[in-house]
Amino acid sequence: MKKVMFVCKKNSARSQMAEGFAKTLGAGKIEVTSSGLEASQVRPEAIATMRDIGIDISDQTSKPLSDFSPENFDAVISLCGCGVNLPPEWVTREVFEDWQLDDPAEQPEIFPRVRDEIKERVMRLIESLEAASVGQSG
Repeated sequence: MKKVMFVCKKNSARSQMAEGFAKTLGAGKIEVTSSGLEASQVRPEAIATMRDIGIDISDQTSKPLSDFSPENFDAVISLCGCGVNLPPEWVTREVFEDWQLDDPAEQPEIFPRVRDEIKERVMRLIESLEAASVGQSG
């Protein structure tokens, strides 16, 4: 099973929503966690925005990237354009993508739009990782 790390600056909104979608949509297909260049708190707006579509992320916590080892992950996804700030060993994983999504913390009214963008991208990511797994095993 592919292991995915979603990373953002503070692991408070975008990466948390991505983790929630990936855990829900990728259940049994991928293992997922999220972290930040620095840890903070999961934003209540992120929790509420996900609750609006039936996904509960209230038990997720903000974690620093330094708590993890890059070799434990197959895919690393940066959600904030912070890929340039990641240590090189993180951007050289099998899959690395920098999604550069708008920061809803700066404009809370865009939380639903950013959430929906994350959902679309997470669905495509899961499909591509599954296709890669099938290609390797078959």
